[in-house]
Amino acid sequence: MGRLLGADVLDVRALPGGRSSITLLATVAGIGPVVVKVAPDGLAPVGNRDVLRQAAVLHALDGVDGLAVPRVLATDAAAPPLFVMTHVAGDSFEPVNGDDELPPDAVLDGRARAAARMLARLHAVDPVAAGLGGEAVVTLDEEVERWHRALDTLDLDRLDGAHHEGADALRQSMPEPVAPAVIHGDWRLGNMIAVGDAVAAVIDWEIWALGDPRVDLAWFLATSVFADNVFARRDPPGMPSRGELLTEYEDARGAAVADLDWFMALVAFKQAATVGLIAKHNRRAGHPDLTFEAAVPVLLSRARSPRGVRHG
Repeated sequence: MGRLLGADVLDVRALPGGRSSITLLATVAGIGPVVVKVAPDGLAPVGNRDVLRQAAVLHALDGVDGLAVPRVLATDAAAPPLFVMTHVAGDSFEPVNGDDELPPDAVLDGRARAAARMLARLHAVDPVAAGLGGEAVVTLDEEVERWHRALDTLDLDRLDGAHHEGADALRQSMPEPVAPAVIHGDWRLGNMIAVGDAVAAVIDWEIWALGDPRVDLAWFLATSVFADNVFARRDPPGMPSRGELLTEYEDARGAAVADLDWFMALVAFKQAATVGLIAKHNRRAGHPDLTFEAAVPVLLSRARSPRGVRHG
């Protein structure tokens, strides 16, 4: 790091966050704190571990009006590859799924609405003009197939073919795609650094892609609000409803979102697969989690029968 930035590194410590790469906070002489993302040593730096791909999207989005991301300061392709970015001061928390202390209601409300507007700004970026046009586009067929394959590997008692029904229902009702956009993949307040009611930086770009922007929007709406959220642990009074967050997004985009029910059903299908894989791992480790396992059929039911979003 010191070689990359031309200065001495005074201190380094690990930071939480990120699932597939190592995140460090370093103090550099004459510069101050910076954040370093390093690919795990001994594993091929591909997919979620491709830290230079993360640096590329941050560089492409840096300076976009209405969008806040850390600035990339340096990259190094030598093994293990890494990049250095600015350290953005602030706080981060999960409004309904976490147990962190919550800010005042007005601050939470403003922060959530700012996140919805910023998501709209991300989706308005032209991937080709931003230099990201070389990325393969993830189609809706591929989204369904990915999670269907994952669900097919589970050995849970409660599936009973429901994942096949969910996949069939999604395929048979698949909407027309829209122009591909840059999607974050896990847009939620827990992946943002904020100061007061302002989002100062969106972090953790490990699974960004080019795809249908409604996949991103539906994930944000499904995970941010207490109502109908099988993972919610609390219902903060300051959190806007899904309908209010959707209105913020649509107003920022200048157009209504079509076929959102289908994408909410897709998110339920994806959540069923994600939770199911965790439950599978827990069983094999000898620590079955019946709460997680019970969530799978509930989510698969939603995948087969989407519901409107504005009432939530």
